Amino acid sequence: MGSETRWLENDELAAWKSLSTLLFKLPGVLDYQLQRDSALSHFEYLVLAGLSESPGRSLRMSDLAGFANGSLSRLSHVVKRLEQRGFVTRRPAEDDGRITVATITDAGYDVLVAAAPGHVATVREYVVDTLTPAQLAELKTIADQILAKVDPSKAC
Repeated sequence: MGSETRWLENDELAAWKSLSTLLFKLPGVLDYQLQRDSALSHFEYLVLAGLSESPGRSLRMSDLAGFANGSLSRLSHVVKRLEQRGFVTRRPAEDDGRITVATITDAGYDVLVAAAPGHVATVREYVVDTLTPAQLAELKTIADQILAKVDPSKAC
């Protein structure tokens, strides 16, 4: 009927276990630091960063969802919370009223600017500074290769 399962060899299983654990643990570390220091989740930080880096500090919600690696549904809930906190505004797109555009407010930008140093320090501590420059380049190559398989639209 189907092909036989290609079970993982010991070295493959060890690599998978390490990656699987990292995929679980690292987001928690990033989230914890941002929550503790800035009262932002990592996803909220990504949303604000995406808006801050965009022309006019605005993006269509669908584009913002892609930038933040989240579903449109999840993004809508998060943007609603950010809007209630005064960090984001939403409005219909000028060229198509069916599309919603999110814009970071000055207050949202200030929160992001205040959160960025701690976030960058955490990324450095747990990822960048634990690797040699060659390992960091290899990590990017490996991550890009896996990402091209998982989400070809994000392939570098």
